[in-house]
Amino acid sequence: MFETVLYEVEDQIATITLNRPERLNALNGTLLHELRQACEAAAADSEARVVVLTGSGRLFSAGGDLKDGTGAEPNLEASIGSLTYFERTALLLHEMAKPTICALNGGAAGAGCSIALSADLRYMSESAYLYTAFLNVGVSGDFGGTWTLPRLVGLGRAREMYLLPDRIDAETAHGLGLANGVFAADELMPKVRTIAERLRDSHPLAMGQIKANLNDAFSIPFSEALRREADRMRRLGLSEDSAEARNAFIEKRKPVFKGR
Repeated sequence: MFETVLYEVEDQIATITLNRPERLNALNGTLLHELRQACEAAAADSEARVVVLTGSGRLFSAGGDLKDGTGAEPNLEASIGSLTYFERTALLLHEMAKPTICALNGGAAGAGCSIALSADLRYMSESAYLYTAFLNVGVSGDFGGTWTLPRLVGLGRAREMYLLPDRIDAETAHGLGLANGVFAADELMPKVRTIAERLRDSHPLAMGQIKANLNDAFSIPFSEALRREADRMRRLGLSEDSAEARNAFIEKRKPVFKGR
């Protein structure tokens, strides 16, 4: 389907793999465009209940491909529009009504780091790291990292990671709450697969509404959060899947969800 991205759905789990290992999965125009398309496909695919994003080769992504020239359009507005188009990838990972997991097989720098931060969950191999890197190449950041990072680690730590950019190794990332787990390289994908299967077997509509509630948390007053929670809670309670969850709990059996 794609030139620089691998996309597959197996057992209701969509796996998107950045696939430019010879360039350390650096994000050129083709990869950025195909990654957005793959995320859109996963979000819309009724057969996919969970989305896993990972990379091939040694790194998850070295960040923007500085040799590619993407973003060097002569017209400033065109350049801004192009970047905004590509950045929808981060928005999709953050907002789609499905759990998203980033499996960091190696380092994630610059835009690669920002994209990883936009997923719901992150699991890292022992050799992986996170690295904002933008200041070192004279730019201010993209793909939402300056929005997601303060929400994950607090504003003070986020300032430090952007203004004094150093690589954050996997164990440090775990301690900061940036990684949900750290595994040996050969265990990363099997462990992530097990987690994805657990999510796949959960109530898909409820997970989507939980994501919506959590995404609201930093942008609305508590009173409005309560109103939206109540609205989502009661509407969801009328769904077929919620009835199935209640019946399965009472009957002490595993529920079978249909997404409706």
